[in-house]
Amino acid sequence: QVQLVESGGGLVQAGGSLRLSCAASERTFTNYAMAWFRQAPGKEREFVASINWNGGITNYADYVKGRITISRDNAKNTVYLQMNSLKPEDTAVYYCAASLASYAYTAAKFYGSWGQGTQVTVSS
Repeated sequence: QVQLVESGGGLVQAGGSLRLSCAASERTFTNYAMAWFRQAPGKEREFVASINWNGGITNYADYVKGRITISRDNAKNTVYLQMNSLKPEDTAVYYCAASLASYAYTAAKFYGSWGQGTQVTVSS
């Protein structure tokens, strides 16, 4: 399994921005589709965004469209989540995940490797 380490979380005011990063240990990073999921206290984990191996396919949850952008830098083995216009309801632990599937799936069952998560807190 590929090792994933997220960073970039923190406390931000509503309307602010954060960029999350996820560094992968795997040299063959291009073998993996990548995704971000999140889990708020007392809620189930939910899909945020995904990207295929070359960035040609991206998928977003409806509630983040227009506010969040997923991207990847294969030379750095890193995937990013740029989050703008943050809302208090975006408060959650954000997890990076990797899949050997060729498509950027939205369901967690397709992702076999997960990071430890990074906390994002949006104050009102």
